Amino acid sequence: MKLLTTGLQHVAAMYAGVVAPPLIIGAAVGLPVSELTFLTGASLFLAGVATLLQTIGVWRIGARLPFVNGVTFASVAPMLAINKSEGPQDALPVIFGACMVAAALGFLLAPYFSKLVRFFPPVVTGTVITLIGVSLMPVAFNWAQGGDPEAPGYGATKNIAMAGVTLVVVLLLRRFTRGFVKQIAVLLGLAVGTLIAVPVGITDFGALSGAGIVGFPTPFHFGAPQFALAAIVSMCVVMLVSMTESTADMLALGEIVDRPADEKTIAAGLRADTLGSFLSPFFNGFLATAFAQNIGLVAMTRIRSRWVVAAGGGILILMGLCPVAAALIATVPQPVLGGAGVVLFGSVAASGIRTLAKADLGDDSNIVIVAVSLAVGVVPVAAPDFYDVFPGGARIILDSGISTGCVTAVVLNLLFHHVGRRRDEAAAAPAAEGAVPAHEGGANADEGGIPRPRTTGTADRQGREAAQE
Repeated sequence: MKLLTTGLQHVAAMYAGVVAPPLIIGAAVGLPVSELTFLTGASLFLAGVATLLQTIGVWRIGARLPFVNGVTFASVAPMLAINKSEGPQDALPVIFGACMVAAALGFLLAPYFSKLVRFFPPVVTGTVITLIGVSLMPVAFNWAQGGDPEAPGYGATKNIAMAGVTLVVVLLLRRFTRGFVKQIAVLLGLAVGTLIAVPVGITDFGALSGAGIVGFPTPFHFGAPQFALAAIVSMCVVMLVSMTESTADMLALGEIVDRPADEKTIAAGLRADTLGSFLSPFFNGFLATAFAQNIGLVAMTRIRSRWVVAAGGGILILMGLCPVAAALIATVPQPVLGGAGVVLFGSVAASGIRTLAKADLGDDSNIVIVAVSLAVGVVPVAAPDFYDVFPGGARIILDSGISTGCVTAVVLNLLFHHVGRRRDEAAAAPAAEGAVPAHEGGANADEGGIPRPRTTGTADRQGREAAQE
């Protein structure tokens, strides 16, 4: 029972993030409600498969960390662009074909990409982890307002009030309970918030009425994959962005569970991400990646077992095969999720600050690295339209504050702590060897403690011969 409830808590924390991309893409291509439900179920099913690959692992595949995998938000913008260029009729087959090629490329690059881990000291990892938490905060605030900016009641007082109530419930449970109840405080907060939201009028049970009991994501339900060069290039860029974010997430989670992610772990984790992404299009899913939302849950609950998250993966598979179960989780209102999200995502940022404490912030270079990287990383959060003048392909990367901040931190760390370091050390070595402290009163120092040039060659030899006579 404990394994089931703690696993369900992970599913509840990431459910909205899994179903949002297929709902957005499905609506863009004009799918009817029944097909939208099918596409969402497929994403849940594949998220469960990818999560099991990541947590349990097979051979050299899977980081074996408590990671939940699901559809990456980074793919939404390029998929919408593909729909616009290819048309609704061919959009999904072209998207699936591009995802397959990008995932295959990512799988091949995984062992080489993982070698970047040595360029992630605490000053870099702490900055990136903090950015993950800060970058996720707008998601929580959007949920708190209702989740859909175009909806009539978006930002209404009752939505924000429900988010506040849920937050208070979670905090009270964390403060005044202990043991297992304290560990599942977020899940209980979501349940209590959902029940309170019923009389408020923001809980929608409509999804339950049209949901079937059993359903399976038929392979290539929307047609055989098609391969278009432009779509493939854009999705390959997304894959590289996702691999960068997954690397940062693995480093973050490794610090939280006291099992630092090394090169081998990151390579295995990236293989799980990319293999899951490759299998996903066969069953009508999209690119999968590690979900940063659940890092906050691990940080807050201190439940570090990967088997708990594996149980969550099993629940996701069952939800994908049982649409009515997926619809039941979907009844949790967005404002309720937003209240819990404040705690979850804030916990990630706090973990980053804790990691930064391990870095030498007395070093001015490290201060510069943190300052500039955080500034670059929060641009998409503080000024969402800042990169609108850039081409669409560049915006895929620039609009991801986690990716830009991570790259900035790595580059600045190389600049300040690696580039020219050997040359500087080599230049400093002779001076260090030739210098003799004044207090030692050596024969090679004058009365002021300034070293005299050493005598060598003939003069030195003659001096020794004269002394012997």
